[in-house]
Amino acid sequence: MKKAILEKLFKDRGFPDFKWIEAKDIVVARWVRFRCIFGCPVYGKRGTCPPNVPSIDECRQMLSEYNQVAVFHFEKKLENPESRKAWSKPIVARLLDLEREVFLSGYYKTFLISFQSCGSCETCDVDRMNCRNPKLARPGADALGIDVYATVRSIGYPIQVLKDYDEVMNRYAFLLIE
Repeated sequence: MKKAILEKLFKDRGFPDFKWIEAKDIVVARWVRFRCIFGCPVYGKRGTCPPNVPSIDECRQMLSEYNQVAVFHFEKKLENPESRKAWSKPIVARLLDLEREVFLSGYYKTFLISFQSCGSCETCDVDRMNCRNPKLARPGADALGIDVYATVRSIGYPIQVLKDYDEVMNRYAFLLIE
């Protein structure tokens, strides 16, 4: 399947805002993991979050096994920060459907890196061996040490630290395709 066919598929599935990037241009940094460890309220509480994910070096190695990545942009202004999960859950489900469709079209290494930690279940067992939805469990970019800010800025996408909930948030998912 050529890029043009993939791009049509993305648009047909409701993902018109994307850009291509080479996997080698994804910025991976240890400081991102430290933000998870020392700042995230769900640290260690999900099977797709640190410390339950591969090391930063393993993440770098995995990314090096890919060439092309589709970066999907999602922009949203929420009136209530509590509604973020309700907004994002169906988007991630659709991205997982897209990952499956790309996989079935012959790209057997296709892998989605979400814009949030896995939220397919209300409660997480944390132990990946006991995951209730292993086909749906995907790590967020930050869990893998991806510096989303540096990566998406390098391709001209907007992103900023939100100072208040009345600001527009920009979220990004990465579909690794090989």
